[in-house]
Amino acid sequence: MRVIMRIPEKKEFTFSGPKKVREILRELKMNPEATLVIKGNTLLTLDDVVEDGEEIEVRSAISGG
Repeated sequence: MRVIMRIPEKKEFTFSGPKKVREILRELKMNPEATLVIKGNTLLTLDDVVEDGEEIEVRSAISGG
């Protein structure tokens, strides 16, 4: 699976799946309460599973301003 992080700049990571979103965030050392995980146009929950070959995007749920 391919993980694209946009916090604050774009970074890409590759993981083998299947993995739950919570496991991916743990490996990335991301706070699940401060991030959004998106697959296509769908917001994923911590218990959703991401399979090999899928792409997700991780974004900050908190913005400054």
